[in-house]
Amino acid sequence: MNSYDIIKRPLRTEKSVVDAETNTYHFEVDLRANKIQIREAIENFFHVKVDDVRSMVRKGKSKRVKFRLGKTKDWKKAIITLKEGSVIDLGY
Repeated sequence: MNSYDIIKRPLRTEKSVVDAETNTYHFEVDLRANKIQIREAIENFFHVKVDDVRSMVRKGKSKRVKFRLGKTKDWKKAIITLKEGSVIDLGY
């Protein structure tokens, strides 16, 4: 997997916007990616130095569609902390 396959999108929530002030960013990443691959992808894609990577798998929710039960897909969230002096400009 290359950097473009690992990083799916930045997450823009109230918590992620507040965390961006402390050099912490939230991303949706590929389910198969591990912390080392996520670190390398962020460093290569944004040209920054990563200090810490925390990742978690978010389970999909049960949903009802017409007369059947369905489920949204599982997804992986990564919380990236950058080293001092590194900044990612995500536009918020």
